[in-house]
Amino acid sequence: MRRRLETKIKDDLLKSELWINKIKDDCEKQKVFFAIRDNVVDFYHKGGRLFNYSNMGFITHIKYASVIDSDGKDYITEDDLKNYKFTTDFKNNYKRIKENCSKYSGVEALGVSDIYHQNSFLSDKDVVVLDIEISFKSESEKNKQDRIDILLYNKINRTLQFVEAKHFSNGEIWSNTKPKVIDQIKRYEDQIKNNKKEILIKYSSYIQLINSIFNTKLPEPEDIDPKVTLLIFDFDNNQKNGRLKDLIVKNPSFKDIKCYMIGGIKKIVTLNLWNAKSL
Repeated sequence: MRRRLETKIKDDLLKSELWINKIKDDCEKQKVFFAIRDNVVDFYHKGGRLFNYSNMGFITHIKYASVIDSDGKDYITEDDLKNYKFTTDFKNNYKRIKENCSKYSGVEALGVSDIYHQNSFLSDKDVVVLDIEISFKSESEKNKQDRIDILLYNKINRTLQFVEAKHFSNGEIWSNTKPKVIDQIKRYEDQIKNNKKEILIKYSSYIQLINSIFNTKLPEPEDIDPKVTLLIFDFDNNQKNGRLKDLIVKNPSFKDIKCYMIGGIKKIVTLNLWNAKSL
């Protein structure tokens, strides 16, 4: 896990037209989520990676950038199509690229986006989303990487907390015995235990970069919650009182797993998620 950004890459990003005219404002309005990697910045929107920025400049997926310059027309004929061409300008077609990005995300990525679009580190909340899709080199031979969905940050007690998000339909949370998610959570907790010092160092640097880019004053983290929270979302009352209760709440495999369950993810309060308790 690396979280760094060379000075030249950062300076070039801050001077770029797309950043100045489009992306910076969207980050501050929480329409786009800003995440630093290893000399790369990822920009997320509605569950998809809208752009990334590196020493190669801005890059987006071809399926997002497949936008026709249509002179403002919503409908074109087959003959019209012969005279049109694909856009060659990210800035002028930024809105359309965002629209395309929003169409390809799965239910879990969309659920996570509902959290970071309301609670990014640029919000005024006490508990914010500091990072998403956090990858660690796996300590198990069965997996090349461990990727945790969300990193929360409590600015008041300066503590990090990792969250794994699962849609109600995800088969990894269901079993009459022990579901796959239990080993996943335990594996992530081992990562935190074994790499705590390094994680704190990396995210101290991460926050320093955020403060310099957005002129914010986020405090640097001092501790990490050793428990990973399992977030289960998008279910109705019948599902809550039926399958969820019988196969999760009453399942002894979930004992000591910190869980937070919410039907409508758009209503989530990050402080409540932070305060989730073990079953």
